[in-house]
This record gives sequence, C-alpha cells and structure tokens, in this order.
Amino acid sequence: MTSFERAVRRYLKERLSPASLTRLRVLTRGLGSPRWGNLRRLRPFSEHFGFDRGTPMDRYYLHRFLQANAADIRGDVLEIQMPGYTRKFGRDLRRCDSIDVDATHSPTYCCDLAVADIVPSNEYDCFLAPNTINVLRDIRGCLRQMLRVVKPGGVVLATGAVLGPLLGDGADYWHMAADGWRELAREAWAGHEYDVQHHGNCLTATGAILGLAHEELTTDELEYQDPRYPVLVTLRCRKSK
Repeated sequence: MTSFERAVRRYLKERLSPASLTRLRVLTRGLGSPRWGNLRRLRPFSEHFGFDRGTPMDRYYLHRFLQANAADIRGDVLEIQMPGYTRKFGRDLRRCDSIDVDATHSPTYCCDLAVADIVPSNEYDCFLAPNTINVLRDIRGCLRQMLRVVKPGGVVLATGAVLGPLLGDGADYWHMAADGWRELAREAWAGHEYDVQHHGNCLTATGAILGLAHEELTTDELEYQDPRYPVLVTLRCRKSK
C-alpha cells in the first residue's frame, strides 16, 4: 500500500461512520450486499417454529431420517412421549410403547428417562427419540438408558435441534454440532455401532430461526448440506449382539 493510499484510508476512517465504511468496503471489493426486505425484523414470521405456516424446517430432515431408517422401526418400539412417529414410519409393529416424565399423554412408563429402571433391559427392537435429545438434562444417563432397553441388535434413533429457536416454555440444554454428539456417543455407546450426521445449510438455518415452513423452500435448497449450519443432528446406534 502506497503512502497516498494509506492517507486516503486514514481520511475515510476519520470522516465516515462504521456503517458507511462497511458499505464502501463491500462495494469496492465486489462483495454481495443483502436486500433485506421484510427479513430485517426483530421477531420471526412465526412464534411456533413454523407450525402455523406449514411444517417446521427441521421436520424435513427428521422425516427423511425416519424414512431412511424405517426398517429399524419394527417389532416392539419404545418412543419418547407418544408413539406417533412409531405408527407413522414403523413396519411390522407388535407393540408401540411410550415413556415420558410427564403423565399428560398417559405414557406406558411415566419416569425420568435418565433413571428409567422400571423399563426392562433388552426389551425393545427400537428406541425412538425424535427431536428430544436437546431437552434431556442428564443426556449421558439418557443415552445409556436408551441403549440398555433395546435388545441386542436393536436400534436407537434419536435427533436434536441445532440452529433454530429455543423452546421458550421449557429447558433446552444441548444444541451441539455433530462433533459434540459424536463425543457423547463415543462415551455412552462405547463398543456399539453408531453414526451421527448433520443436516441443513445457511438458508434452512435462517428459515428455521425466522419460523418459516420447509414448504416455502425448494427441494434443492433443502437438500444442500453445509456442516457449518446444521439445523438438525441425527444419531443412530445399533446395539451389539
């Protein structure tokens, strides 16, 4: 940089506001400028994760994950809170049980999952925890219990939110990237086969934060994957025989 260029730079810094300097920098470097429109807002389009508009952004990845692993949701299945996803995605079901710390939905087992000793060991072919792991306080205890109650060869399917709004009406503990969940899985599911994946990109993460429905994006936009902007993390573990 020449002395003249340095002088011009100093002159501009002394006389322009930080916002004006940023606009000038973007312009001179050929960087893209945002066109905010109605996206420049302090409150989201939906206060209900997009349910009032359609299907929340993270559900696109949840449903795709459950469809891809539908063959694991079979026989005797235990699902957190209510067996809705078990019945929607399961095959050749014998028993659809549920577990929840709250008795509101009349679960089969009303207890804290982290200390769910009332559930027999090696009892289920599949444990289903859809969009739940981020709200479980004792996550290590819960992951161990999920594995304990499935039969040898059985499968745990679990998902959790990453980038998106917090619940607001309850505790929300774990919004970790896939690497964080792999560390926990390595500890809680040592010796068993497990897989952790991320799903989403900066557009779907923005949509999730703003409360947009996934129907408002195209399939190509939803399918693009960028590990820096995960909307949902999925965990699958097969218990060793």
